[in-house]
Amino acid sequence: MPDLTIRAFDAEIMDDFDLPASEIDPVLAGLGQVNSLLGGHKNIIKALKNFPIHTGYSVSDWGCGGGDALIAIAKWGAKNNLKLNLTGIDAAPTAVNFARRESVAFSNIDYVQADVITDTDHIPTCDIVISSLFTHHFDDERWVRLIKNMQASARKGIIITDLHRHWLLYYAIIVITHVFTRSKMARNDGPLSVKRAFKKAELVNLLKNAGIDNYNLTWHWPFRWQLIIYKS
Repeated sequence: MPDLTIRAFDAEIMDDFDLPASEIDPVLAGLGQVNSLLGGHKNIIKALKNFPIHTGYSVSDWGCGGGDALIAIAKWGAKNNLKLNLTGIDAAPTAVNFARRESVAFSNIDYVQADVITDTDHIPTCDIVISSLFTHHFDDERWVRLIKNMQASARKGIIITDLHRHWLLYYAIIVITHVFTRSKMARNDGPLSVKRAFKKAELVNLLKNAGIDNYNLTWHWPFRWQLIIYKS
């Protein structure tokens, strides 16, 4: 059994921004399906509704991957007569290209290729920053910088969902990735993502280091933390 008492910081295969589309596209498509099936999109939309969110608001998804969260929000907004301006931010050109293709039917979704740590000048400000299963890619120091950057960019607040580091989730992902996919990336990155994920006390300490005290941190099935940070 791996040591899950502390966060791992090994690089995932997906962290290589030079990966070809032939390798990254199937993984992005699979992640989008998982987020939909396991309620990740519904949880983000519920948090947006409780903010609340209004017509004309702008939402920016940092580490947007294949754009699946923004597409889900766009569909929800259209259904509820909410005209929202949606922007996806990702440093990987293959991810941005994939997301643009997936979002071609949605005129209110745009994408920017930018590094969320160093390219903040290229990232437009917005009302609400969202981020799903992304922040575990950062070590503790860069996580604090990421949250500070999000704070500077968001006018209203931030919604983050990410994994809870737990042995049951770790072994469940090993089984799932070996049964349902032959992707080397999925089989490597899935369990490693859990090893890089968070315990509650770690998130609380990281938020303290970032100077954040106006927040709500809750646990959601399946083994995910939802962090909502309020600007006012």
